[in-house]
Amino acid sequence: MAGSSHGHGHTPAAWTGVIISFIGFLVAGAFMVMANAIGFWVGMALIIGGAIVGGIMKAMGLGDHQKPLAMVGGAPIAAREPVAAES
Repeated sequence: MAGSSHGHGHTPAAWTGVIISFIGFLVAGAFMVMANAIGFWVGMALIIGGAIVGGIMKAMGLGDHQKPLAMVGGAPIAAREPVAAES
């Protein structure tokens, strides 16, 4: 399964969004332990801000571009199975 990733999460938009959200998680966690509500909510805003920044960067073209599955021997690597497969 090591080669099954199609670039999932390996984009500037994904890295930036996750790093900002992780910093927000650290800030919120630290201020929660210190019983500081304002600092906690600032951290929560950073978490949401990370998602927004990642989404904006993806819309600017810095996200993952959907690629069709590669063909091996004329057949797709992954094929959909019928919902109600007969046995």
